[in-house]
Amino acid sequence: MAEKTTKRKMSDRIPEEAREHIHAAREEMRESIKGFLPPEFIEHRRKARKEMLLAFRSVLDAALERMDKKD
Repeated sequence: MAEKTTKRKMSDRIPEEAREHIHAAREEMRESIKGFLPPEFIEHRRKARKEMLLAFRSVLDAALERMDKKD
């Protein structure tokens, strides 16, 4: 009989110290990149991201409305 394998979470496979280091390195990289970019770019990027999320929300709302009409 085949042995059942269980999926392990990433947090179970990577030591806590390594995950903390990766997180800190990612934050440092973000901060260093922000130093190269003008503040206007950062603000525009933030607003564009918000608009994309609102667009996805409208797609989901429309899909939910269609589902409700079929019921």
